[in-house]
Amino acid sequence: MLKLRLSRGGTKKRPVYKLVVADSRFARDGRFIEKVGFFNPLLPKEKKERIGLEAERIKYWLGQGAQPTTRVARILGENELMPMPANGNNPQKAVPKKDRKKEGSEEAPKAEAAPAAEAKKEEAPKAEAKKEEAPKAEAKKEEAPKAEAKKEEAPKEEKK
Repeated sequence: MLKLRLSRGGTKKRPVYKLVVADSRFARDGRFIEKVGFFNPLLPKEKKERIGLEAERIKYWLGQGAQPTTRVARILGENELMPMPANGNNPQKAVPKKDRKKEGSEEAPKAEAAPAAEAKKEEAPKAEAKKEEAPKAEAKKEEAPKAEAKKEEAPKEEKK
């Protein structure tokens, strides 16, 4: 299977990537079919030297069935060579992590989302009440050692 992916180059902690067309079985930095661009993540996003793409060759390879990786798809989407991916190739990323366990990989319908939002609103005052109770409990803990310290000091004074 053909992939449009990044191949790392540069030195330690100074990466520079080549955008290449490669067989998915080849090593990341190994053999590739054709270099179709570059990406320098160290440059600011405003600089045009950050990304260089050969648009015609990329369109050709996409037409031949090459699949871009998530990062490459985002780069191509930003440069309007293909539609911007909503969530990359991973449908799990569309659902927030905290909701994945509840719903699995399916998105909740809008009708079910409203009661969930109301339940969260009800939980918020409960959480605030717990936060208020926590300092009171800590204050009690702090008072207890002080009282014990006074008891220990009192017998010492009597001994004198």
